[in-house]
Amino acid sequence: MDGQHRKDIYPGLAVAIILKKDQRTGKLTEGVVKDILTSAPFHSRGIKVRLEDGQIGRVAEILD
Repeated sequence: MDGQHRKDIYPGLAVAIILKKDQRTGKLTEGVVKDILTSAPFHSRGIKVRLEDGQIGRVAEILD
């Protein structure tokens, strides 16, 4: 599942995000959502979140 819809994302969810510095390479960083930073219900490049370790990026995929 992709991370384009805000309704699919909630604190405590395991996700893979793309950090700003990794946008060119597409390198994914895995972690657990702490805060949802995007207020819109949909974002074409992924909902922006803060992970529990403090890193911020856009959700590329939702992990099971």
